[in-house]
Amino acid sequence: MPTPEPVEDDVADFTAVIPAGGMGTRLWPLSRASSPKFLQDLTGTGQSLLQATSERLATLVGDRIIVVTGARHEDSVRRQLPQLSADNFLVEPAPRDSMPAIGLAAAVLERRDPEAVLGSFAADHLISDLDVFGDCVRQAVVAARQGSLVTLGITPTYPSTAFGYIKVGDPRRVPGAPGLRHVDAFVEKPDAARATTYLDSGQYLWNAGMFIVKATVLLDLLATQHPKMVQVLRAIAAAPERLSELWGSLAKISIDHAVAEPAAAAGFLVVVPASFAWDDVGDFASLSTILSESAEQPGLRILGDPALVVNRGATGVVAAGSGRTVVTLGVRDIVVIDTPDALLVTTREHCQDVKQVVETLQSVGREDLT
Repeated sequence: MPTPEPVEDDVADFTAVIPAGGMGTRLWPLSRASSPKFLQDLTGTGQSLLQATSERLATLVGDRIIVVTGARHEDSVRRQLPQLSADNFLVEPAPRDSMPAIGLAAAVLERRDPEAVLGSFAADHLISDLDVFGDCVRQAVVAARQGSLVTLGITPTYPSTAFGYIKVGDPRRVPGAPGLRHVDAFVEKPDAARATTYLDSGQYLWNAGMFIVKATVLLDLLATQHPKMVQVLRAIAAAPERLSELWGSLAKISIDHAVAEPAAAAGFLVVVPASFAWDDVGDFASLSTILSESAEQPGLRILGDPALVVNRGATGVVAAGSGRTVVTLGVRDIVVIDTPDALLVTTREHCQDVKQVVETLQSVGREDLT
């Protein structure tokens, strides 16, 4: 996959960071600890989600991309992104959630350039309307250069209970960033009634976990709540050979809890409202909106070989991955995920509960399936 040249030079000090971790447990049994969703082609395009993310960001930053991934997936990630040099990969000895991963990238970038701006973008999300995406990122970079912590907030299209929300405040006047707004609050995932209220008010955006900030500013913000973590991250950046020795001392915490929520409470967080199409491919209900309806088997969205699926009056999603024929008959919103060693049958309504199945398998000693 060739690396496109950046289309503009107004982000020349900007590096994209891709934290490539997580198990994607709500997409089990397609997504496993050994082969998580970011390494897979879940859209039928011939690209994994990670490859699509890297290609999208390369149109903005060229080869200024840092991928942070776990030791378990290092070889697979390097194979999928052969265009990136060895210096573009940071490898975690063990998963510690998003803050240590992004913080390590920030500490490394800080040593390379104290004025460096970074943006963190998940490896397993889908984004279209790339011109709009690029404009939002550029506005965020302008604000980040002035010392702000910036997030991109997604314009909600339905009252989702699967995402956190951002309450939008007054405009923030920054030349070159006309869409910038203050953040009044970060809100945890709501129930259905509250999500509907948020949507109807027009004051809330979805939190997609995209943050743009100077590397030094991010570490300084982190130090207000977790000074020891910052000391360790900077020590690793200064002496990479100490990574294995020091990594285990870091707390497991997300960037939302470690930095974004305290920054929002202190009035330091700003947001660029974003109208581009975005999906976190968080469960099979989400996947069903991404895949096109099968021409061979109307009513179904099929991942895999349609010749292995026979449908009579059912609707939903089928992944045919075991080589067996899957037959669906008269069931609405069905989800059938057939893999060589595990079969999931559920409905769209229960897609968010698949994570609990993984927890159950782990509790009964079937880690081989997770």
